[in-house]
Amino acid sequence: MRRGLIGLGHRPSLARWLAGGVPEVECLELTAEHFFDAPDAAISAIGERYPCSVHGLGLSLGTPGPLDSATFTGYSRVARLAQARWATEHVAFTRAGGIDLGHLNPLAPTRDSLQLLTEHALEVHEATGLPVCLENITSQLEIAGTMSEPEFLNALCSAPHVGLLMDVTNLFINAHNHGFDARGWLSELQPGVVRQIHVVGYGEQGGRLVDDHRVAIQTELLDLMAAIAMRHEVEAVILERDLDIPGPVELLGELSRVGRSLGWS
Repeated sequence: MRRGLIGLGHRPSLARWLAGGVPEVECLELTAEHFFDAPDAAISAIGERYPCSVHGLGLSLGTPGPLDSATFTGYSRVARLAQARWATEHVAFTRAGGIDLGHLNPLAPTRDSLQLLTEHALEVHEATGLPVCLENITSQLEIAGTMSEPEFLNALCSAPHVGLLMDVTNLFINAHNHGFDARGWLSELQPGVVRQIHVVGYGEQGGRLVDDHRVAIQTELLDLMAAIAMRHEVEAVILERDLDIPGPVELLGELSRVGRSLGWS
């Protein structure tokens, strides 16, 4: 098993700490929209210090029609300035009828959705020159289609330059909330399609799990992540924290736990 990089999602509260260079943080994920108004030099400085992935929230690859020009231009700029190694987005849509819905929405796993996502992913590749990794999302609803979700993702990742950004936490949450087996779901993925992993602890509200990005990684997520790494050549694992972000000591401890669970330490 080839060792990948282990890193963090860049957040404003971590910027000063990360700016000096942290050897234990082997890569960073830059959320593109967070940097749309940042000076060129600030983005370039991050890219010179860390291998970077540029992660989009608003390209809305699942919306029919052309990608939003301003969002796409800003995304491509961040990728270029950061000298990004990967371009990532979601298997989702965030716009409909010209309205920004403000959150990620699931797509029906159909041939039409597959064609639309594939075409838009290849547009991202052509604009950035980067491999494109698309992320599975959580959803309160199970959207039926003509394919299972793993079958849909296998077909999506059969396109040139397209791979899967497997959010382990999202998968675990969906499995719990919708009553399916996460490991069985993973076994249906073709070996090698997962290129990156997202992980963060999950929360709980009224008996349902939630993706609130605010707690430490639970052991069951580490175990699931290790199972993924056994079947796929994972290039990067990104720890995401957006709420109750701890200090450097705790974050580095989390990264160390990830490395040990993968046998990468």
